Amino acid sequence: EQVEESGGGLVQAGGSLRLSCASPVSTFSGYVRGWARQAPGKEREFVASINGAGDAKYYADSVKGRFTISRDHAKNIVYLQMDSLTPEDTAVYYCARAADFRNIESWTGWGQGTQVTVSS
Repeated sequence: EQVEESGGGLVQAGGSLRLSCASPVSTFSGYVRGWARQAPGKEREFVASINGAGDAKYYADSVKGRFTISRDHAKNIVYLQMDSLTPEDTAVYYCARAADFRNIESWTGWGQGTQVTVSS
């Protein structure tokens, strides 16, 4: 399975972006999905995840209250709404199928990522 991320771009601090993660797999609704990010010179880190039903969501402390993860079962898409962005959010954002809500080492089917750049 290969997911495809989109929606990244350049935004000023305080702005918003919505990332999308599209999956071609018909069993999309049965899997936990997650977002992670990797900033230059840093390791990839957990951002958010959502269960198959869409009613359990988990966030990194650094994005809690600013980012919202959701999923559209009809479109096989997982979204990451990012508000109140700061330069520290600058990174490549990746989507994957998650075997564990927070442990990204267990995630599979990573996409190519989408670049998010927040200017000060």
